[in-house]
Formats: sequence, structure tokens, C-alpha cells
Amino acid sequence: MKIKKAIFPVAGLGTRFLPATKAQPKEMLPLLDKPIIQYGVEEAAESGIEQMIFVTAQGKHSIENHFDSAAELEKILEEKGKTELLEKVRASSNLGKFVYVRQKQPPMGLGHAVLMAEELIPEDYFAVILPDDVMNCETPCLKQMNEVFEKVNGGIIAVEKTDEAGQERYGIVKVEPTDNPKLHKIVDIVEKPGSQNAPSNLAVMGRYILPKKIFEILKKTERGAGGEIQLTDAIKELLKTENFYAYEYSGERLDAGEVAGYIKAQVKLALQREDTRGEIEEFISSIKIEK
Repeated sequence: MKIKKAIFPVAGLGTRFLPATKAQPKEMLPLLDKPIIQYGVEEAAESGIEQMIFVTAQGKHSIENHFDSAAELEKILEEKGKTELLEKVRASSNLGKFVYVRQKQPPMGLGHAVLMAEELIPEDYFAVILPDDVMNCETPCLKQMNEVFEKVNGGIIAVEKTDEAGQERYGIVKVEPTDNPKLHKIVDIVEKPGSQNAPSNLAVMGRYILPKKIFEILKKTERGAGGEIQLTDAIKELLKTENFYAYEYSGERLDAGEVAGYIKAQVKLALQREDTRGEIEEFISSIKIEK
């Protein structure tokens, strides 16, 4: 079985980036010459996802516009012979089929956002991609997870090793080993437990392959950490009857969901590109910080 649909929860308020996100979605902030959201959509397309389901909110129309065609702009670029730019503009509209679902406001958490897409998921399994987590991987993270999914019977969650600060910020899994050193069977999952209560150092990152059965659990899930309906809590309940695995993917996660991480992501990606690397390296080496 191959995963063909992915849910993108993009209804958040983007409070960490205010006032920049007062009138534009956080997901549309640029990382170099592409918005944050496009990195996740490109990863999904390269991983075999055919339908992108955006759980959105009021004021997020620019996301829809970005993945739509722009006939007037394309005509101007074509007339001016700017072929390379024209191809880039058209590429974002050809990454798959796009569906948009409006989440009730105010947002009530990741679990609630995922639940909003229930009627669009007839398949037994689907993916969830959190756009804030830009996965910088040679082989797309979700593609790696898909390859594992085809060999096991159960949900897959992307994880990476973290420190005490990460145990305060992320969901943490308790695991048992498998024959694959990068794949672990999940026996428990806790949202932001802190270093004193964390069952391991494996933190949940923003990529999931989930069974359709989770929708029924989400309907019964009460508000948890932060007063929100947590996807983690629903997974914890589903562990009683379903197999879940934690997969340590190959690559790195760039955190574009908070200001410092966003700046680091800009620098990291710029240093990887031939057309920007030299100038950015020169700029970094020239910076003088006064104490």
C-alpha cells in the first residue's frame, strides 16, 4: 500500500512571528526564494503524494493563490523570455491536487486540525506534514517513511534524538527495539514531558503516517497540553490496539516555526545553494559583533 494523501495543518495564528504574520500566513514567509509551505509540498510530491489537503483558516488565501496558476504573471514572463522564472512559477501549481478545508476558529490544536480532513480520507492510512518542520534530507523524509511503511503493519512517526530542552518542547516516545536500528516499536508517547519524566531522548518531528482509525479516537479526545486537542493523546490511546513505529530518518530538521530557527534555516539552505553559497560565506566571515 502506498500513501497518496497528506494533510497540511496550516490554520495556526503564527503568533511567534507577529507582527510579520498579522496580515500574511506564517507558512508564506519566504525561505530563500520559496515560501515555507512549498518545501513540505515538494517533499510530499517527491514521496508519491498525489493529493495535498490543507486545513486552513481565515486570512490564508495567499496559500491557495500560491499553488494556483497565475495566468497574467506567466504571460508577462513568457513575453519577456524569462523562461527559468516561468518554469519556477508554474512548478508550484503542478505538485499535485490541492484541496482546502476550513478549520473552526480559534484553532483547537493539531489533533482537531487533522480531524477536519476526515471526510477526505477514505484510505486506511494517510500522511500528516507539519510545514514548520523543513526536512533537509537527501532522500525526502516522507519517502523514507513510505519505504518503511511498506514493510511494517502500522503507523510511522518521524523522530530524532533530542536533549533536555527538546524534551520540554516536543512529544517524546517510549520504544522497544526492532531488527532495524533506526526503527523502534512505540509503546508510549507523551506530549512535552520534560527531562524528568521523558521516557527516552527520541522526539517526535513533524511527519506522520497514520491509520484512518485515529479519526474516531480524535472525536473522543479531550483537550490536553495547552488546552488543545493533541494528536499525541490520540496516538497514545490508539497504541492500545494498533502498532506504531518511530523512525529515525536520515537528514536534519530545520525549525522554521520560530524566529531563531527560521534564520538558521535561511543560512543553512543558502550555504547549500551554489548561487548563494559564496556570497553568504563571505558575509558571515565579515560580520563583526560588538560586545
